[in-house]
Amino acid sequence: MAVLERVPEVTFKTRVRDESVGGPNPFRWQDVTSQEVFGGKKIVLFALPGAFTPTCSSTHLPRYEELFDEFRTLGIDGVVCLSVNDAFVMFQWGKTQGVNHIFLLPDGSGEFTRKMGMLVRKDNLGFGMRSWRYSMYVNDGKIEKMFIEPDFGDDCPIDPFEVSDADTMLNYLKSLKS
Repeated sequence: MAVLERVPEVTFKTRVRDESVGGPNPFRWQDVTSQEVFGGKKIVLFALPGAFTPTCSSTHLPRYEELFDEFRTLGIDGVVCLSVNDAFVMFQWGKTQGVNHIFLLPDGSGEFTRKMGMLVRKDNLGFGMRSWRYSMYVNDGKIEKMFIEPDFGDDCPIDPFEVSDADTMLNYLKSLKS
């Protein structure tokens, strides 16, 4: 697993609300680049194996949403949840989770995850290629800190969730202030 200094440059395929589209699905495609997500900002990103999956839905995403204001008071410009899912799945997951603050970033083709060195095979669960669970603090595109779950590898029989949680990241950021 390579350790990167900067986030990779990719173009994410997202959907944004656009009332001019009309109809029951007023959304349009919009490309968003890594530079647009991370450039000139302090971002906390957490990546997880999949929308609608148990740990991701019960703990990982909800706790980041719950602590969003605390991240903001520490100077964080945004919190991003990344998954190797398409924009439609990420949107519906956000709706069912009641997400109001976290930017759900679809990495549908897994390009960002692959370039991060975090793409793993989860065929043992019928998922195919997915992101390993991790979190990182990014300052203007520079990766300042990463918390990567243990036992990284293909077809891991467990789904470790020990260090990429919101509280670990929050405590790390608080330690920078003291």
